[in-house]
Amino acid sequence: MDKIIGREKEKRVLSKLSTRNEPEFIAIYGRRRVGKTFLIRNFFRDKGLYFEVTGQYQTSYKLQLENFYHALFKTFSITRPIPKPSSWKEALSLLTLLIKTHAGRNKIILFFDELPWLATQRSGLLQALDYEWNTEWSSVKNLKLIVCGSAASWVLDNIINATGGLHNRITKVIHLKQFSLGETNEYLKKRSVRLKPLQILELYMVMGGIPYYLNQIEKGKSAAENINNVCFTEDGLLFSEYDRLFPSLFKNADIHLKIIREIVKKKNHISRQDLVNSGGFSSGGGFHDKVSELVSSGFIREYVPFGKKSRDTAFKITDEYTLFFMQWIEPIKKRGVISNPDYWLNASTQQKYKTWTGYAYEAVCEKHVQQIIKKLGIKNVAGEVGKWHFFPAAGSKKPGAQIDLIIDRFDDCINICEVKFSRNEYVIAKRYARSLLNKIDVFEEKTGTKKQIFLTLITTMGLKKNIYTEDLVHSEVALIDLFV
Repeated sequence: MDKIIGREKEKRVLSKLSTRNEPEFIAIYGRRRVGKTFLIRNFFRDKGLYFEVTGQYQTSYKLQLENFYHALFKTFSITRPIPKPSSWKEALSLLTLLIKTHAGRNKIILFFDELPWLATQRSGLLQALDYEWNTEWSSVKNLKLIVCGSAASWVLDNIINATGGLHNRITKVIHLKQFSLGETNEYLKKRSVRLKPLQILELYMVMGGIPYYLNQIEKGKSAAENINNVCFTEDGLLFSEYDRLFPSLFKNADIHLKIIREIVKKKNHISRQDLVNSGGFSSGGGFHDKVSELVSSGFIREYVPFGKKSRDTAFKITDEYTLFFMQWIEPIKKRGVISNPDYWLNASTQQKYKTWTGYAYEAVCEKHVQQIIKKLGIKNVAGEVGKWHFFPAAGSKKPGAQIDLIIDRFDDCINICEVKFSRNEYVIAKRYARSLLNKIDVFEEKTGTKKQIFLTLITTMGLKKNIYTEDLVHSEVALIDLFV
């Protein structure tokens, strides 16, 4: 049995549910490739009678039932012929009969993996599942029913927030997210890949903490070498992953892809109204549904900028690979060839790379806000966390300002955080010092805040001390602090 890396919160939840002597209906969802199947399989497989069936993408109803039939033989060691079910109603009824032969002995774990692919339209699986749970399985005290899906919005709509027969049947929901930097480091070490924090960060900015992608990393090679092999060779997993990713999760995926493109065009920040206008979308329910699907699947985030009202909601891409693909891999694919076998090694010397690392590191910091708060020692007073910007009207001589990360506190203070990627200690020069003072002045003027402002610098390799750090910076956080 493979060791489960990280996932401490989820393991505690599953352990508690596993030891309770009552039936449980557990729903788990999360981005594709994030490790949902691995978590459930490796946690429950040795906990009792373990039955698992996995849906196949774009597979016929008949073949899905065939797979279920074979899973029954594998789990229950059936030695005598039994008729093949011709419907999901018959299939689940047969499963119930087999469960009854084991009732009272061990825990019974039923795992329906990639349920959205199993429960195709007019398959009747959801209705059969509803019937079997309500009439049979919910009275088996040691039974644990687990359903899982990468199409997060489908799981939310049809299982977790269902209004039909499955309404209020779920006993626990688990939203499995990608690894943190610390978990990524632990996962790579398990595979004998030992890299410095800056190398791990570069991998993370490309593929996030997605275990399936991290599994492609080879030991003995630098981050740049691995990225080149995985992303910029025709047989590299991430060179063509994007073409399969969205169609496997969403119906009419072209609309989802268009939403992603519009956000990228606006440098990964766009208001809802601007998104509707620039993409030519209708602001009705169809657009809302597509956006909600992208949010629930972990590809984009909907947020209200600091100091704004709910009607000023905005969007940004939070999936590292999606953003990296759009900015780096897709332009190469459009040209049709990779002329340079060391493309990424050379690209890292370009200005485009420097711009990308700035935005990408900022996104990583947003996902590690709790680690930042811990380092600052403000866990008990930290409140709202957000971003802020002010763009002056066209032709105005007033300066604009953009703040990467804001931590509004309950003790009448605000931490304004500047995020800087650098391969060496970051140096605050005179020009940048003036820019920092301007940001604080504009922020105080436009927000009208009377709170105490503290300037925090979040860097990769720390700050080089000089007169400006002494005068301006109240606290600092380094990359290594995000690995906690």
